[in-house]
Amino acid sequence: MVRSVRRKVGNGGETRRLWPVLALPGTAWLVLLFLVPLYSIFTVAFGTELDFFGQPVPAWNPLAWDLTVFNGVVEDSFNGIYRKAWINTLLYVGAALFLIMLIEYPVAYYVERIAGRSRGLVLSLVLAPWWINYLTRMLGWTGLLSEDGLVNDTIGLVGFEPVNWLGGNWWVVVIALVYGYLPFFILPMYAYLDQIDQSHLEASRDLGANSVRTFLRVTLPLSRVGLLTALVICVLPMTGDYYTNTLVSNSPNTYMIGNQITQTIDDGFSRAEGASLVLLLSSLLLVFMAYYLVVILRESAVNQ
Repeated sequence: MVRSVRRKVGNGGETRRLWPVLALPGTAWLVLLFLVPLYSIFTVAFGTELDFFGQPVPAWNPLAWDLTVFNGVVEDSFNGIYRKAWINTLLYVGAALFLIMLIEYPVAYYVERIAGRSRGLVLSLVLAPWWINYLTRMLGWTGLLSEDGLVNDTIGLVGFEPVNWLGGNWWVVVIALVYGYLPFFILPMYAYLDQIDQSHLEASRDLGANSVRTFLRVTLPLSRVGLLTALVICVLPMTGDYYTNTLVSNSPNTYMIGNQITQTIDDGFSRAEGASLVLLLSSLLLVFMAYYLVVILRESAVNQ
């Protein structure tokens, strides 16, 4: 008996040593593909020298960093040329996330609670856009919304004048963002709804609560972490998105911060400003991620 216990303990110790070794290649790969490029952005943002062609020379030595350009970008983000892009980003992303949550939460709830045997079919239909490249789907939208596209042809049949959908309309940008990132929301939301213990719902009904009160008092609070997770998965790529806006608007009036970063980098002489904008955007998302991690840790502590 003692030998078997020792053998189990010994095997557990070997397992604890084995998994870090197996995780080492993946960890090194992530460090190489994340930390090194991130550090290179710092070197461009905080560098001051220019080469013969006027391109910024990365300052790999932190002791040689200069925050002049970065401080100027921070000031322009609040009261200068980048202020409108930041405001557009916050407004468009906020509106798109609200619409995504409004549309997809009921879908996830239906798939998990009501769909029954057709659950797989409904999920397949919802995830069908992922079978096609994102850029291809956005190009399809530009074809539909062009001046001689299907949408204008359809509304023309009922007597309406053609609409310049792709002429710099902010609401077209929001609709395109909603369409593009809908699938990112439903999978984590469905997974969390599926984890809710059915006994909680049964207890609510036994205590006399109807379906609406059960949803508001039990299902919605218990799915809060899943809702936040789904929103995080959407907001991270959406905040830096620039190609959606470029395809369906391409107007400086609707520029998001991703468009502004692309413009400054393409300009060549403003790449230090572009790198500084990337650092500011990363800092903003880092705050959002920190809040998300705090919520996750609190939830884990409560469950334990």
